[in-house]
Amino acid sequence: MSQKQEPGGEKETGRLESFSDGVFAVAITLLVVDLKIPLVDVKTASPSLGLALALLGQWPSYLTFVTSFATILIMWVNHHTIFKLIQRTDTHFLFVNGFLLLLVTSVPFPTALVAQYLTTPAAKTACAVYAGVFVLINMAYNALWWSASSHQRLLKASVSRVQVQKLTRNYALGFPLYLLAVLLAFWNASVSLGICSVLWIFWMVTGYEKKAFDE
Repeated sequence: MSQKQEPGGEKETGRLESFSDGVFAVAITLLVVDLKIPLVDVKTASPSLGLALALLGQWPSYLTFVTSFATILIMWVNHHTIFKLIQRTDTHFLFVNGFLLLLVTSVPFPTALVAQYLTTPAAKTACAVYAGVFVLINMAYNALWWSASSHQRLLKASVSRVQVQKLTRNYALGFPLYLLAVLLAFWNASVSLGICSVLWIFWMVTGYEKKAFDE
């Protein structure tokens, strides 16, 4: 059952937003754990060159770190966008939000998987797992938005039907694209990772949907 709106129209989501922000912060921080210090024999003739080559050899770790950092950051922006549109929460919304946060905290694992195996024959499986996690995250975002926007039951009175329809379409579009990335991973791992890398631009744009409507 939905909680009653507080007197004066004050939002009831502050505690949930603070908790969610903390989880996003932890997930985005854990990504850096995969950036390892390379071991180089300093007794060789050119230790500096050896270190430079070792650092360059870890380029998959840098690529996946930047991509996943940007993705989690933009997921947080979209999460913030949803919370700017809702007035209150209920039990169903709390559990769906919890499921989304569970998936967000799992992002460092497929990130490390891709960093470890991107340049090996196992790259296809690693990238399929990576894209698969984002399929689930997109499903969770769709469920969260549906929980809030269905019959506009948790939304602010000022949110229009047109705005609801546009955000619903945007969030739904991510599912087939991430699913395509999963399937393409078994054909070409780089293409799959490229789709996931480019999609954060799309989510960055959709993160400004609320602002666009307000202007």
